[in-house]
Amino acid sequence: MALIVQKYGGTSVGNTERIKNVARRVAEYHARGDKLVVVVSAMSGVTDSLIKLAKEIMPLPSEREMDVLLATGEQTTIALTAMALHALGVKAVSLTGAQAGIVTDGLHTKAKIMNITPKKVHALLNEGHVVIVAGFQGETPDGQITTLGRGGSDLTAIALAAALKADLCQIYTDVDGVYTCDPRIVPEARKLTEIAYDELMELAGAGAKVMQLRSVEFAKKFGVVFEVRSSMNDNPGTIVKEETKSMEGVVIRGVALDKNQAKITVVGVPDRPGMAARLFKALAEAAINVDMIVQNISHGTQTTDLSFTVDKAELLKARKVIDGLKNEVGFKDVLADEKIGKLSIVGVGMRSHSGVAARMFDTLAREGVNIAMISTSEIKISVVIDLDCAERATRAVHAAFLGA
Repeated sequence: MALIVQKYGGTSVGNTERIKNVARRVAEYHARGDKLVVVVSAMSGVTDSLIKLAKEIMPLPSEREMDVLLATGEQTTIALTAMALHALGVKAVSLTGAQAGIVTDGLHTKAKIMNITPKKVHALLNEGHVVIVAGFQGETPDGQITTLGRGGSDLTAIALAAALKADLCQIYTDVDGVYTCDPRIVPEARKLTEIAYDELMELAGAGAKVMQLRSVEFAKKFGVVFEVRSSMNDNPGTIVKEETKSMEGVVIRGVALDKNQAKITVVGVPDRPGMAARLFKALAEAAINVDMIVQNISHGTQTTDLSFTVDKAELLKARKVIDGLKNEVGFKDVLADEKIGKLSIVGVGMRSHSGVAARMFDTLAREGVNIAMISTSEIKISVVIDLDCAERATRAVHAAFLGA
């Protein structure tokens, strides 16, 4: 008998037939005596539909009210999943994030988990129930509903696995595991049997949609080994764990393409100390995450151009923040470009192998792809390129490092 936390994503619970399929899988584990905590996302497309409804009311809705609205997506799924288990004769109870004891800070739409007190979950498990928990959400100490950001159901599952000291954590999705690239872009991409926390964090931060970045960070911090696998079959998935020596032999573990980035260029920023700090402090105070940053000194003038990338979903909010600083900072203009892609290669083996960047840039040059921005870490190289050629560039880079 084991205590298992399972998470099912939006496509895995995308309609009632898939919810019934999830219930059958859960029932099989329950029948053999395992204790099950099942974290579910909103049904596929529901969150996007709710966001669309909100923006039909106003372009920048209140973040507090957005959390109240978006939390309903997961609450629908937990109830339907519990009903599907009841239909199979399995005792099951659905819980919201708050009922499951997930306490967060007050940062609406991107809340961080402060604490989990899973007393109610333990009690229900001891009574023989399967516990169905709404992913993506929690509650502040003063009772405000919060959400954990896109992909937050992954974080809910990992955090519950840590708090419950679960024997096994399984992340079920619509793919068999973590691939060397998105198979929809690179059909030749291969499934990985294992991947290090650091590699998956970099891939997630680079736009790979398999796991939410913060959930992998949380797993690494608390040593939660987990498996990413498909809810559509019984194939073994990809084990995510601490880096081992054998992993360093693989130079590049994966390639990722993020199409959900936008580039903002602040033109004519006075070339004085503190100007960049003022801009990025304001963005940070608005809880806007900035990714890549490039500053171009304009020779012969006392100004500079400052470019950086943000998620497309935050472009309007970022523009509003920057525009509000025009008189204070004294820049000339703000330009925005949504037609970009961020292409990244990731691998812990980059630490001990030279020439990786040169090979990547040479591959892009042979494809006639121009690079607008470059960013590197110890195990990642990212470039911003034109969106029109992004998928072609991704396939070429994947072929260069990981075979055609």
